[in-house]
Amino acid sequence: MKQIIIAILFTILGVMLVWIVFEPKIAPYYVQLTKTRVGLSADLQPKEQKTSHFVGSKTCGKCHEENYRDWKHSMHSRMIQDIRKDPGVVVADFSKLPEDADFTLKEAVYTIGSKFKQRYMIPAKIDGKEDFRLGNYQWNVQTGKWQRFKPWKYWYHDAYPHDNRRFPTSNTCDGCHFTGYMSTGKRVELAIACESCHGPGSKHAKTPESPIYRASMYDPIRTNEVCLQCHMRNRDNRLKTNPDIKSLWMKAKDYPDGYEPGRSLIAFKMAAPFVPGNETKEFWPNGAAKKNRTQGNEFVRDAMYQHGITCINCHDPHRLSNTAKKPEGNRSCMKCHGFNSLIGPHQATLEEHTHHKADSNGSRCIECHMPKTGRHTGKSPLTVRSHMFRFVTPAETEAYGMPPETNACYHCHKEKSLEELQSVIDKWGEDQWVSQEAISHYILNRVDK
Repeated sequence: MKQIIIAILFTILGVMLVWIVFEPKIAPYYVQLTKTRVGLSADLQPKEQKTSHFVGSKTCGKCHEENYRDWKHSMHSRMIQDIRKDPGVVVADFSKLPEDADFTLKEAVYTIGSKFKQRYMIPAKIDGKEDFRLGNYQWNVQTGKWQRFKPWKYWYHDAYPHDNRRFPTSNTCDGCHFTGYMSTGKRVELAIACESCHGPGSKHAKTPESPIYRASMYDPIRTNEVCLQCHMRNRDNRLKTNPDIKSLWMKAKDYPDGYEPGRSLIAFKMAAPFVPGNETKEFWPNGAAKKNRTQGNEFVRDAMYQHGITCINCHDPHRLSNTAKKPEGNRSCMKCHGFNSLIGPHQATLEEHTHHKADSNGSRCIECHMPKTGRHTGKSPLTVRSHMFRFVTPAETEAYGMPPETNACYHCHKEKSLEELQSVIDKWGEDQWVSQEAISHYILNRVDK
């Protein structure tokens, strides 16, 4: 009997020892990772919230002061800004606006964006209703220059006139940029505010016990949907039943029309199509982003998504921390991935894992696992980081015919060819199965043609 008790004690001590070693990496997310999976079609929005209406972020801020303050300093709060209230929100040099511009600063009412580019909304009557249009020039913040802007040139180019003056923001921009517009058709708030992620809050504001949608309390796969509603390139959901884009003349929506947080996003959103090996305007042949706002398209194909890691594990949803311009560095990744973690890295030191000096760019997680593959406009530099997370070898980049500058190795070692860089990795003995798969795909496609 004593031997059994001793054995049990040693087992408990062993389990405790393993837990102590790995706890800093796994334990903080244990509750989230083990939440019940309910599937993409379930409606998670609280029943009481379904009859609520939007009240605006100031109402939320009365009780949630810290979150409101953090959000106020984030870029989400400044997505749409009123020029009439604060002319200082304009970042463009209007003294250099090209002569063939179809708008003036005096006509513009709202700005869209300011971090990478800025566009301007002008009041207009379109298709019989009061709306807004966009100017035919946008300001590229990254280059400090005006550049032509043709808002109809995306997937919906056959659904709208090729004329800025007849292109409505209501169908293409406002669903994501104005709180409340996606489900009500009303521009409740000039921002991506609290209720864009939590849903309408009138009942919760009146009676705090009345539930409001909190994504982190549910299935982790579903948690991501508050971000994916806008950070995933899409098509109009009606194309599922009628693929003729011309049937949506003046009606095509570039956002999940009717969606509110907690509802089944897949019921309102059709993801932008991607077939491995096929390059599109939005994706490179290996699925990496060519444009901004494709984080979700890449992430849903990643192992971390499938295992329950969420956007908010890396990004504070109120402060919008850990951004492309201000990354938090390796400490963000090593919250989960450490050298004593079951999920790796599986080497003893950082230098063994990266084959680079610990204080070099080559040992920064995001440089290898989140290389810059996309642009904010066709004339912008590569600054959009991939959210595929797996390491893409030079051989894969070359096999798919992707520009060398999209490859993590080439980004720092431009003096070498992709072939030379691949030979170095081969000497390290790294896993090459994905590269071989890409090369095989490339060769077979050439043979077939």
